[in-house]
Amino acid sequence: MLIIPVKDGESIDRALKKYKRKFDKTGVVKALRARQQFVKPSVSLRQAKLKAAHKQREQSKEEQA
Repeated sequence: MLIIPVKDGESIDRALKKYKRKFDKTGVVKALRARQQFVKPSVSLRQAKLKAAHKQREQSKEEQA
């Protein structure tokens, strides 16, 4: 259970924004979506390698610019 301390005079919108941010950091929704469909370990490893290569290319582009 998430606990969000709300100060006196603080708006509900601000407290809701804190709650959403904290909820996103827990990764519950991401884990649920991942469990909906089985992905073979070889496929997940391939995706991870492609993602790492893409990140590396983007980083090298930024360094050159």
